[in-house]
Amino acid sequence: MNKYLLSIDQGTTSSRAVIFNQSLEVVASSQQEFPQIYPNPGWVEHDPEEIWLSVKNVCNSVLKKSNLRADQIFGLGITNQRETTLLWDSQTGKCVCNGIVWQDRRTAKYCLKLQDDGLQKTIKEKTGLRLDPYFSASKLNWILNNVDGARKLSDSNKLLFGTIDSFLLWRLTGGKVHATDATNASRTLLFNIHTQEWDDELLKIFNIPRQLLPKVKDCATHFGDTVENLFGAKIPILSILGDQQAALIGQAGFKEGMTKCTFGTGCFAISNTGKKPLASKNKLLTTIATRLNGS
Repeated sequence: MNKYLLSIDQGTTSSRAVIFNQSLEVVASSQQEFPQIYPNPGWVEHDPEEIWLSVKNVCNSVLKKSNLRADQIFGLGITNQRETTLLWDSQTGKCVCNGIVWQDRRTAKYCLKLQDDGLQKTIKEKTGLRLDPYFSASKLNWILNNVDGARKLSDSNKLLFGTIDSFLLWRLTGGKVHATDATNASRTLLFNIHTQEWDDELLKIFNIPRQLLPKVKDCATHFGDTVENLFGAKIPILSILGDQQAALIGQAGFKEGMTKCTFGTGCFAISNTGKKPLASKNKLLTTIATRLNGS
């Protein structure tokens, strides 16, 4: 009987993999750092191939450390740095440029222009977020407008957008699945947290073609299977959450009012506010903690 779970934590400075037994005890873990890239002041990038290599390495490492085979793993879960933005060619699987990391501020002037155009209120009401370079939409717009060939690939329906989870899912499944979960989608400035869908008005504001976007799924569902040649057997991919939301769930923050605070590359506090979105009067963000069965 397959009794083990494999967890991938793809973070800002390193990738980790952990194998748990059926009692949720750690059987083995592995971590690998990767380079941070700073091309200009305020710019932060990651090489997608470095991330992909680090994820493969840590997964193979924990399987070896635990003396387990891939066919003994019941399921795989992914948690990831959020907002970091990637665009890749659907034919070759290669990204058109480095990933633009959540810390990157290159689109600050663009976001200020949108604020001056009076779009802050609409964006906040639909997404629960502030109009800021931190989130994915302005990064995606920048890549389409500044990377040679990106807009042309998009017009030819050969370009795919994703946060790190989508990219890993696409690679792990051999290019068969282009999807994300609701927690990561809710950090893009393109996802309406009330309708639980990509929002046409937001796409128009940021000039983003809908065909680039991944399918949004629940956080715990069968996303697909890893290709057999990666780890020696197919492993079902059964869960995806953004890292801060995953930390809330990991700390058993299931009830309204429960709060967790993470001190890592950044400091993040998330409080469970229940089943309905609450709008803060003090510039706090409203975001999706998890989604099961469509809600």
